[in-house]
Amino acid sequence: MVDAVHYDDLPMHWVGDWAGRRAAMTPRRVAIFDSGSGERFTYAEMNERANRVGTWLRDKIGLEKGDKICFIARNRVEPVDLYLAAGKCGFILAPLSYRLTKRELDDLLARIEPQAVFYEDVFAELAESLDYPVSVRERVLIGDGAGRYQDEILATEPENVNRPLALNDTFLYIHTGGTTATPKVCVVPHRQMLWNSFDLVIASGGALGEARELLTFPLFHIGGWNTLTPAYHSGGFTVLVRQFDPGLVLQLIETEQVTHFGAVEAMLQFIVRHPRFADTDLGSLQGITSAGAPCSAVAMRPFWERGVPVTQAYGLTEAGPSNFTHVGIDKSMDEIWEHNGSIGTPFFHCDYKIIDPQSKEVLPQGEVGVLCMRSPHNFEEYLKQPDRTDKVFLDDGWVYSGDLAREDEQGYVYIVGRADNMFVSGGENVSPEEIEDVVGMHQDVAHVAVVAVPDAKWGQVPVAIVVPKAGATIDADALTKHCKQNLAGFKVPKRFEVVTEIPMTGAGKIDRNRLQEHYS
Repeated sequence: MVDAVHYDDLPMHWVGDWAGRRAAMTPRRVAIFDSGSGERFTYAEMNERANRVGTWLRDKIGLEKGDKICFIARNRVEPVDLYLAAGKCGFILAPLSYRLTKRELDDLLARIEPQAVFYEDVFAELAESLDYPVSVRERVLIGDGAGRYQDEILATEPENVNRPLALNDTFLYIHTGGTTATPKVCVVPHRQMLWNSFDLVIASGGALGEARELLTFPLFHIGGWNTLTPAYHSGGFTVLVRQFDPGLVLQLIETEQVTHFGAVEAMLQFIVRHPRFADTDLGSLQGITSAGAPCSAVAMRPFWERGVPVTQAYGLTEAGPSNFTHVGIDKSMDEIWEHNGSIGTPFFHCDYKIIDPQSKEVLPQGEVGVLCMRSPHNFEEYLKQPDRTDKVFLDDGWVYSGDLAREDEQGYVYIVGRADNMFVSGGENVSPEEIEDVVGMHQDVAHVAVVAVPDAKWGQVPVAIVVPKAGATIDADALTKHCKQNLAGFKVPKRFEVVTEIPMTGAGKIDRNRLQEHYS
């Protein structure tokens, strides 16, 4: 009797070969515009670059399938080279956020254990300060103009480095915020990126091949790759923006005839406040997708008034990266605007349910519970954290989001809060416990609790409630400096409230509900 074939485990030549397969179909079509350097690259040129980089990684430093590559860089062509080369060779790409501090990056490097690290020249001081594990064989500086990347790696004689891979082989390690002090590293297989691309292409009505996408989400987030991949899959055109600049975004919309981009609410506010907003021709822009956190109608309305629909999308690195959207809904602008507070409806290949967090039973329509999702684009696991993996996966493959949601009578889903303590500030996940650990390290602090308070610019920001040690005085400037040395900027408390005691629950834990009610 022949054993059953599981195709997700069967190595196939096309899996991961985004560069080669697209170059074979549309070699002369422009794929990438790096707005920082002003360079444009066709699909054939991107495939050649991927083969050169893959050949160098394989032959020069001996990387094999399953070896890890980290990078610290803004959105530029070199990380795309690494993504495409990793896809061909079976390497695992592990982007690192340049917003993190040395302490945070050292922790990630120790767990990832990469064989190679690439870093952009503007982050050289940070990168050179890190404590690299013994697994690292090569560190490579990247930048514009002459340098090792250009003169050695891209000068490597290219070979066809593509190898058969299975859909369940690991493609990416993506770190994401969590509810404790240790960031989670999501293990993302090729299956996840492929199926999510299918869903995005379907939601667009197949129009992504003609799309001109402005990539604003950073490539250390899954959202960045989730923007690039379906555009690449369809043969579209992607504009890379090295860092968000509202004036540059408005300029590129005009000069590159951008049809779509993604943004968090803070980005939309910056764009609207820019002096060029009123005079910029938005005629090419067919839509904007807000993601990362709920987006207010106030932030959306200026674009809607100019005929550009802004709609909310939703997803998790663990379950998507995209799971809900308004894209592709065959409804009028007025009807979509009527539901502007919702995340829309699920993607074609995504199931969902809203459950009671205690009983895990499905709740009736209209009741608030925890949103759970299941699809072919679920992630695999958390790296080296089986206990966390067990908590996020429910029976039968459901991913427990931790987000509170409700569904209205028309099937639109709304996110109404978090089931745990994590909150979102400017599109970034923030853990109160991580901030508390750092503030608590200061010599003058006896006890600390962190809460999220509303903020007009960032949605929510952290505030630290601090009890000083006996005889000590809290110096807010000194605490801010201490936090900036150990935390990414978006995690640094915006103010410090000095109190004599912090309310506790009967179990001896911080009473976060009381604090949240008081300080919000």
